[in-house]
Amino acid sequence: MIAAGELRYRTCSLCDAMCGLAVTVDGGAVTQIRGDADDVFSRGHMCPKGAALRELHEDPDRLRSPMRRTAGGWEAVPWDEALDEAATRLAAVSRAHGTDAVAMYSGNPMANNHGGALGVQALLAALGTHNRFDANSQDSNPKIFAAMQMYGDGLSITVPDIDRVQHVLMLGANPAVSMGSVMSLGDVRARLRGVRERGGRIVLLDPRRTETAALCDEHHFLRPGSDAALLLAMLHTLFAERRVDIAALRMRATGIEALAAAARRFAPERVEDVTGVPASVIRRLARELTAPSSIVYARVGLCQSEHGVLASWLVEALNVVTGNFDVPGGMMFASPAVDIGPIARVLLGNAWGRWRSRVRGLPELAGSLPSAAMIEEMETPGAGQVRALVTFAGDPVLSTPNGPRLGRALAGLEFMVSVDPYVNATTRHAHLVLPPVSALERSHFALLMHSVAVRNSVKYSEAVLPAAEGALDDYAILTELAVRVAGKRLSAGTAGRALTRVLRAATPSADAVLDALLRAGTYGDRFGARPGGLTLAKVRAAPHGLDLGALRRCGPEKVRMPRGRVELAPEVYLRALPGLERWVAAPRAPLVLIGRRHLRAMNSWLHNVASLVKGPDRSGLLVHPDDARERGVVDGSPVRVETHVGSVTVRAKVTDDVMRGVVSLPHGYGHGAAPGGPRIASTLGGANVNVLTDETRVEAILGDSILTGVPVTVAPG
Repeated sequence: MIAAGELRYRTCSLCDAMCGLAVTVDGGAVTQIRGDADDVFSRGHMCPKGAALRELHEDPDRLRSPMRRTAGGWEAVPWDEALDEAATRLAAVSRAHGTDAVAMYSGNPMANNHGGALGVQALLAALGTHNRFDANSQDSNPKIFAAMQMYGDGLSITVPDIDRVQHVLMLGANPAVSMGSVMSLGDVRARLRGVRERGGRIVLLDPRRTETAALCDEHHFLRPGSDAALLLAMLHTLFAERRVDIAALRMRATGIEALAAAARRFAPERVEDVTGVPASVIRRLARELTAPSSIVYARVGLCQSEHGVLASWLVEALNVVTGNFDVPGGMMFASPAVDIGPIARVLLGNAWGRWRSRVRGLPELAGSLPSAAMIEEMETPGAGQVRALVTFAGDPVLSTPNGPRLGRALAGLEFMVSVDPYVNATTRHAHLVLPPVSALERSHFALLMHSVAVRNSVKYSEAVLPAAEGALDDYAILTELAVRVAGKRLSAGTAGRALTRVLRAATPSADAVLDALLRAGTYGDRFGARPGGLTLAKVRAAPHGLDLGALRRCGPEKVRMPRGRVELAPEVYLRALPGLERWVAAPRAPLVLIGRRHLRAMNSWLHNVASLVKGPDRSGLLVHPDDARERGVVDGSPVRVETHVGSVTVRAKVTDDVMRGVVSLPHGYGHGAAPGGPRIASTLGGANVNVLTDETRVEAILGDSILTGVPVTVAPG
């Protein structure tokens, strides 16, 4: 029973920042949410999204019971009936057409939901399919792949030691809006200001003068897709001017000569035109990185480009070559209480290309195929055709290339079930929608985010509110679906029911799994062998979290290559460099499209929250004044943006915040109206940027979606 006016503490689960919240509950309802001043990680900071958790919980459009789509609309069904129908139909497709006929897509909210992350693995094991897709191929795969190739583990992810760094060169990142992104930051603006207050500098390279630019000492426009060429020119400078301590580098790395030889082909003068950055500036930026505590940090804008895989490798290489890798003030590895690296190696494998998509032959990475392959795998007849789909916490119609075509492919499936709290652009095609409880009704542990945090800490959040009777959280839905699918795949009769009962009894709770992971971890009590170590009970007893200290050197633990040395020049990257050289020499499109995100949104999730979408329209197309004048575009007027894939009509915002030759549309809009869908989001306006992107145009190594630097035409609408 919750007492009137009781204060509960919570870690926000909406983005990477892990902000601590102080939640006031009165009469069984949340009355106030503010930043927790005593939180060990975020130190009282909270962005507008944290306060919106109350509105998300109370949203009348949020589903409270399973829904079945019928010819007459959506109807509520009991949990047992819905789960049994979903399992029966998934198992039937699997038995009739093979395990790969059932696919699964997981969205990025899974990264902020320990129950969901654990439950997805149980369901994937039960389905046994190779057709696994997730949001990483629109976001983080290039960084994961670089870690795999250079450090020997895809989850050896480097993060800035932001509290001690003196110089930051940032590309394709906007932490003032993202709150970090593969750099869990907590109190972002204060931490970035801290770099400058202690005499450090922050330099931003980006095709847009973003919100982060206001926190930087210097900003330079950088042409979309040219990051790899610029980074090679910086390496060229360092090697040519003998600014690399080769003797010291040999102790940490291999492939030095091959990397230097690759960089020799990319002199700053050769790339200044394609990058838009003068050769003199490229050389200066490179020299500045040789100072102690100087780093390169890059994120999604770089990863989503045509050469994002190459660029992600070169970011890591620059940090190693300049001696700013795995040292205080440099790029370091977190030491989380639960290290997901060993778990991922067991569950997902630390590999690439073990299997490929059926139609185009795109490679898997750590167990998942590129999402750009989903459409053709559903539409192309033959053995292994995807005929059924499970989606969890994702809206791929809005977030993956050629959303309208994907929507048509989803409509043609034999069966689709979605674990999601809303009927949205994707789940409207599902036969069943299984809604989990709200974030305030479940416990929370940032299983993945602690692994990329800029300071080591551990926090666990109890549910703030009791869930309604019979309601299920993500872990319960996914694991129950998993045991039912496993039983029915074996047999539709008595044997299958018996197996289901056995599997259900053997499935531990999410908290039991978490307790075991904490106890086995770096700071754990090792199941009693290390008295005083962490257990879930100890973490639960610290509502503001436990500070585990600054980032520390972790080389032997995180660099799993021979002799513990980083591989600077993996062959897979060297083979791709001629393609980059051809791109540098090729004619450029007159106008290219980039995306953008907003502080008051999280991809497509939060557009049904009135407090977050109020205010000025943030969905327009940013156009440089010169580009607008050449095309007859007037500020505030409708314009038609077109590619060979599709077209959208939006309002223009003429601004010199984008470089000439670049236009920008935000991600996550274009929800559209549908029966039972979110009412505010469906009337919000804006366009789905992925009407314009091409699912057949992918990055050459991983097959990742190319979502930035997309050639477009713009004309008055």
